[in-house]
Amino acid sequence: MGKKEITVLPCSEHLDGMAEWFRDVVYACPQGKSLTMQVLCPWRKDRKYPLIVFVQGSAWTTPDPGYELPQLGALAMQGFVVATVGHRDCREGNPFPAFLQDVKTAIRFLRAHAEEYCIDKERVGIWGTSSGGNTALLVGMTGDWQCYRTQEYPEESDKVKAVAECFGPTDMEALIRIRLGVDLSNPGSYPVPEGEGSQLAGLLYDGQGGISQEKARDMSPLYIAAPGEEYPPFLILHGDADPVVPYEQSEALYKKLINMGYDAQMVQVTGGAHEGNFWTPKLIQLVWDYFKEVL
Repeated sequence: MGKKEITVLPCSEHLDGMAEWFRDVVYACPQGKSLTMQVLCPWRKDRKYPLIVFVQGSAWTTPDPGYELPQLGALAMQGFVVATVGHRDCREGNPFPAFLQDVKTAIRFLRAHAEEYCIDKERVGIWGTSSGGNTALLVGMTGDWQCYRTQEYPEESDKVKAVAECFGPTDMEALIRIRLGVDLSNPGSYPVPEGEGSQLAGLLYDGQGGISQEKARDMSPLYIAAPGEEYPPFLILHGDADPVVPYEQSEALYKKLINMGYDAQMVQVTGGAHEGNFWTPKLIQLVWDYFKEVL
């Protein structure tokens, strides 16, 4: 057996291509409950990086911060700061807009700590899946709206420069009708259905024992999208075999945004379900390339 030569490699001069993980960073404590995020940062600290805030789908309950962490870590290794953000759970007495307020607070927290995490405050995007996709769209359309701002970090903005969302609901009225059989087409309060309805009822609770049509519309990007606004670009991705959120919801929003003259792209995943086979390396790379281009 012959002697093998010693492999010689140069050291890293700039620490490019490496990332670190700041675990369970507390960004707010509404009602005394700590809200946390996972922050992934490039090792190299002599420059500022674009930030992507990620919101994992959870049906507006408690997001699993580890679900997409491997993919997000790979993105951090390519030169992004990535924060996967938790928010309040709608089953615990936190109806809309609690989750939206929380994610906006997280964005302001990250801007307030830009020096610590080497963030370029002018290059901030948001990416979400399912209920997190709904959140990402709402964040993109309601930048710095006073009705959704909490008292934390008042000097910072919660506007973003880019939105990517995967299979997020865009029309909550239609989703309630499909999933629960409740027609919210007229203003007012509607009785809470049993079973699955209890969770969505917690999300849309009107304070009077029922479901609010107003809340359903306020959290529907399809309804709140309006002409003449300063919206960021949108990347919308949806599987056409999604059994949870109909593909047509994303398609309807995409067409509305395009007809209003906004910068929007849509990707149809043939045979794609809700999570699961929706994901491919090519799709992940497409999202990364989008953020590289716009941020």
